[in-house]
Amino acid sequence: MTPHDTLNKLKERFGAENFTSSEFTDNLRTVVPVDKLFSIMKHLKEEQGYNFLVDLTAVDYMGYPTATTDRFAVVYCLLNMAENCRFYVKVMVNDPDPVVPSVITIWTGADWAEREVFDMYGIRFEGHPDLRRILMPDEFTSFPLRKDYPLRGRGERHNFPVLTRAEG
Repeated sequence: MTPHDTLNKLKERFGAENFTSSEFTDNLRTVVPVDKLFSIMKHLKEEQGYNFLVDLTAVDYMGYPTATTDRFAVVYCLLNMAENCRFYVKVMVNDPDPVVPSVITIWTGADWAEREVFDMYGIRFEGHPDLRRILMPDEFTSFPLRKDYPLRGRGERHNFPVLTRAEG
């Protein structure tokens, strides 16, 4: 099995009009519509054997020279361990309310990765059982990996609680 075989099966099952793809350094990246993401991901696991979610992250395309109208991409790297085949799925979302369906019910390992993407980019995962900050303090109101966030922050560091080590 190759990533191209996977894409062809997806096109047969869900219709070719639902997919765009590109290839870079032998990695086939497939863009799927956000409203079909959950059913496509479930199909990839149950019907095509992609039983391992290797990575889940996001990209902010603000200011990118070839950017589309959508600002953010949530990127999933899947692995079919029996065939040793990786498949990359991207879903595009935009401000003011970027929302993607959660895939926790398909891969429980998505839990913390979805929380990290929420915390750093502000992309919400609909259906996530515990979507809250994982790296930043709860009272932090920005998303530090967005490209419009200043490199040196907005002066909020003095408001963070000071954590000290226990002497032992």
